[in-house]
Amino acid sequence: MSLFLLILIVGAAAGFLATRFMRVQTDVPTTIALGMAGAAVSWFVLRLIAKLAGSGLMFIGAVLGAMALIWIWKTYISR
Repeated sequence: MSLFLLILIVGAAAGFLATRFMRVQTDVPTTIALGMAGAAVSWFVLRLIAKLAGSGLMFIGAVLGAMALIWIWKTYISR
């Protein structure tokens, strides 16, 4: 129950700030709903970006690791 209350408070604050920044007049339930929906969308997008960035970094690490192994193989083993 406390998590729902936290989401409600954060959603209300986010919705309030967003409606003020965008200069939109809405009622309190709409403001809270917009804030909660905005938080959910941004959470999803940020997690997706983090996952893609992590995969990209893993790919770069794999390429660098393979290059290091090829260099070791060419330098010390394939003589």
